[in-house]
Amino acid sequence: MQLGVVFPQNEIGADPVGIRDYAHAAAGLGYSHLVAYDHVLGADPTHRPGWQGYTSEDMFHEPFVLFGYLAALTQLELVTGVIILPQRQTVLVAKQAAEVDVLSDGKLRLGIGIGWNPVEYEALGRDFHTRGRMVEEQIEVLRLLWRQEIVTYHGQFHTITEAGLNPLPVRRAIPIWTGGRADVLLRRTARLADGWFPLGRPDEQMQQTIERLRRYLQEAGRDPATFGIQAQVNARDGSPDEWMRQTQRWHDLGATHVAINTMGAGFASLQQHLEAIRRYKEAVG
Repeated sequence: MQLGVVFPQNEIGADPVGIRDYAHAAAGLGYSHLVAYDHVLGADPTHRPGWQGYTSEDMFHEPFVLFGYLAALTQLELVTGVIILPQRQTVLVAKQAAEVDVLSDGKLRLGIGIGWNPVEYEALGRDFHTRGRMVEEQIEVLRLLWRQEIVTYHGQFHTITEAGLNPLPVRRAIPIWTGGRADVLLRRTARLADGWFPLGRPDEQMQQTIERLRRYLQEAGRDPATFGIQAQVNARDGSPDEWMRQTQRWHDLGATHVAINTMGAGFASLQQHLEAIRRYKEAVG
C-alpha cells in the first residue's frame, strides 16, 4: 500500500517557497504521491442562505498549473483528487494532463468527478444537469486523444475532426480514477475507471460499498485485484494511534493507496502541517 499526502490547499497559502518546501518535505519523508483537490471558483454565501461547502474565502491552487511547478521540484506521483471534469473543456483537460504527464515523466494520475456546485458550472458556461451523461463521453475522448496522434470523433457533446495533441503522454495513457459513492458512480467506475477515491471512513458501510464495487467490476469482466483504491486518513480524527488504526483498516479493505489529510486539524502554520505528515509517516511506516 502506497502512502501519500493531501496537499493542504486551503491552508498552505500562496507563497511558492512554502509550496516548494512542503513538496520537498513530503518527498524527503518517503511519501510516494501528492493529492490535490480542485475548485475553480468559490461562492460568496452572503446572499445564499443555507449555503454549504467551500466559499470564496477558501483558497484553491489550480491543479494543473500547480503540478507543472511541482514536476520540476520532486519525483512524487501527482494526483488530482478530483478534477471536476464536466465543468471543463475536455480537449483542454487532455492537453493540460498530457503536458503535466510529460513534465513529470509519466507520474500523473487523473482523478475526476462530476462535482456538486452549480455556481462553478454557471460561471464556466457548462450545463450542471448533463454532467453525469457527459463525463462518460469525456473519458472516451480523453483516452482517444492520449492514445492516437490524429482523432476524429463525433459524439453527443464533442466533435473532433482530424486533429491531435502534441506532445502525447509518456505511455500514451494516463490513469483515470473516479471519486464518489453513489451507485450510478460505482457502476460507471467499474466499467470505465482505473481506480476509485472512496468518500468516508473505513467502517462497515464502506466495507459494503467496496464489496459492491468489486461485484460490479466482476460483472464488467474485470479483475478487482488489478483495480486501485485511493483512501484518506484525516489528521483531525485523533492521535497517531488512530491514524494507524484507520490505515490498517483501509489496508484490510483492500486500499492500494492512502494519503494523510492535514486540513481541518486546526494547524496554524506550514510547520505544523509538516510535523503532522512526519508523525503519520513514522506511525505507519
